Amino acid sequence: MTTQLIESLTEIVGSKGILTGEDVSQRPDGWMNAPQCKAKAIIRPANTDELSAVMKLCHQNDQTVTTHGGMTGLVGGAITSEEDIVVSLERMRNIVEIDTQNRTLTTEAGVTLQSIQEAAEADDLFYPVDLGARGSATIGGNIVTNAGGNRVLRYGMTRDSVLGLEAVLADGTVISSMSKVIKNNTGYDLRQLFIGSEGTLGIVTRAVLRLRPKPRGEATALVAVERFSDLSKLLSLAEGGLSGGLSSFEVMWNDFYSLVTSFERHKAPLDANSPFYVILETQGKSDEAEQARLEELLGEALEQELISDAILTQSVSERDKIWAIRDDIEALFSLSPIHGFDISLPIPAMEGYLENLRTDLLARWPESRMIVFGHLGDGNLHVIIGKVSYDEKHELDETVYRGLAPLGGSISAEHCIGHEKKPYLHHSRSEAELALMRTIKQALDPKNLLNRGKIFDC
Repeated sequence: MTTQLIESLTEIVGSKGILTGEDVSQRPDGWMNAPQCKAKAIIRPANTDELSAVMKLCHQNDQTVTTHGGMTGLVGGAITSEEDIVVSLERMRNIVEIDTQNRTLTTEAGVTLQSIQEAAEADDLFYPVDLGARGSATIGGNIVTNAGGNRVLRYGMTRDSVLGLEAVLADGTVISSMSKVIKNNTGYDLRQLFIGSEGTLGIVTRAVLRLRPKPRGEATALVAVERFSDLSKLLSLAEGGLSGGLSSFEVMWNDFYSLVTSFERHKAPLDANSPFYVILETQGKSDEAEQARLEELLGEALEQELISDAILTQSVSERDKIWAIRDDIEALFSLSPIHGFDISLPIPAMEGYLENLRTDLLARWPESRMIVFGHLGDGNLHVIIGKVSYDEKHELDETVYRGLAPLGGSISAEHCIGHEKKPYLHHSRSEAELALMRTIKQALDPKNLLNRGKIFDC
């Protein structure tokens, strides 16, 4: 059956649209410690019609399908088994249209985030979602994981920039709702079923994205903060003082900042002797105006003793160097074996949670290192724990996650659930919520063919 199925799939997508053998096994199933791909084949449709035909055939043969995008996920959302085939959207890389009047961009799912940003900029527009993996992460992957990133504070998550989308269901049915309008209250908002669904309900093939007017100016500062309580005060001051212009408020704990700036590729803009470092970025009508607004804000923050030191960047090069520190995740591999956690918490609960977690870690693993950074403005923390064996991952996961529910936190802020967080979903979702999720899955994919084993077991 496998040989016959592969031959039939080849007839649909052509010889260029299928990979087998070593071309499959040499590919990883993700990023950062991901295993190699185990699937029977990788199918690479060139358009929605081909994918629809592929899914109809897989449905008829009860063939499980795992979707691959840019392979930048961190929770095992693209892990395969020997029984799977992979559908990769790497050949669906066309930006179909930029409508400057409606400020929309229509794209296929395999286009990278960076390509979308650059295409919007070329037409004097702006796509606001941004993250460190922009050069590899695809928009389809961003949509099905509801990616967040560095500008959520002002522009929201990916779902806030998706006006319409097209998806192929497990049986090959094409659901196309490629709306360009912001207001569309016509029954259930079906696009929201697929956004954040991790490919378990359908495969997103195209989308209409909402673009924004291109900011005419930006200003960026790096500041040092001595007390955790002053972080929220600084955030409130910045949101009010910058009149809605604050686009980023990224916090690096000292352990992150001092580690990353210890590498020769970086020069620490500020001495690494403060507990916290914050990147503030504002966008507005001109560089000069934003520089002046941010400079005034920094002066007020210094006067109120909310910050102890600051540097206001004077060029794009200086700004990029500061962001390069924040984006240098590779530096963390010096603490291998490392484990990454993407959690969210109400801001008042963060300090106590992290203190308790650090105490628990050192009691159980005295050699462990905990590194923290994140998007404080939206309650999202990235906790990296190094020097703990991969064999002890389950115990480590429980140590990190068990304290979140009592504080109103989440085990996943923006990375989703995938395979790795599935055993811990009960920390963030009730039995009633999980039951409803399973009902939706059963309705759209009754054979459980799409991304089987991700989020929860059916």
